[in-house]
Formats: sequence, structure tokens, C-alpha cells
Amino acid sequence: MYAASLFASLYIFWILLSGFFTPFLLISGVGCALAVVWLAHRMEVADPEGHPMHLWATMVFYWPWLILEIVKSAWTVSKIIISPTLPISPTMVRFKPKQKTTVGLVIHANSITLTPGTIAIEVTADEFLVHGLTAEGAAGVIDSDMDARVAKCEGNN
Repeated sequence: MYAASLFASLYIFWILLSGFFTPFLLISGVGCALAVVWLAHRMEVADPEGHPMHLWATMVFYWPWLILEIVKSAWTVSKIIISPTLPISPTMVRFKPKQKTTVGLVIHANSITLTPGTIAIEVTADEFLVHGLTAEGAAGVIDSDMDARVAKCEGNN
């Protein structure tokens, strides 16, 4: 099941990136996708952790929200950089994430890092260490909407 899903994902990705629908490129896409699936199977990474297809339905709603958060954070960081006083207050915070799975922890940590002005420094199942460009930004990751949304995506309500 994971191999078929991985193949379909890779082949669709190939077609989207290619933009051409010539027989040679379509057949090349099949060959490349099959080769990657074979390698993933040999490396034993075509599993729920390496290819979390069980999260796709919930991630469809998470991605647009995350993109909006990235844009809002980028705007805020841009205003800070342009400001003549450069009002930064670098801060580190620790908090306990709500995620229960490795995939959930990775999604949450990467989401924090993708959002401008914050970066996940240290990630464990019990605690995240996050650096923020401002004290408000760093404090915003504690018990955040992002934490709750990622937990909901992985099935923890």
C-alpha cells in the first residue's frame, strides 16, 4: 500500500514539475518513480513514518494555514528589519509539545523553523527548545495554535 502510494505521489510530482506530456517524459517518469520506490523499499523507509499517507487528509487543511502563517511572520520580520531601531529581543523558550508520534514532532518542529523569526533548536518528545527573534515571537510558540493543529493532524485532539 505504501509503495503504491509513494509511486503515485512521485509520478504526479514528476508530471507537475515536468509540465510536458511527451511519451518519452511520461515513460521516464514511470521509470524514475519505480526506481525510487524500489530504493525506498530496500532502505525500508516506505512505511508510515517515511511516507505518512495517513496524514494527507488532515494536512490538506494544515498546509494553507501554515502558508498564511509563514507570510504573516515574514511580514512581521520584514518590518522589524526595516525599522531604524531594530526592535529585536532574541529569546529562547522551552515547552512541552502535544504531539505523540515522531512524524507529528517533526511536522511541528519544521513548521516552527519554516516560520520566519523562529527556529526549533532542540527537539525531543518531552520538550522543544525554540529561539525567537523577539520575545513575543518566542512566547507565541508556547501552547500555540500550531501545536494544537499539528496534534489534530496526527489524530490527537
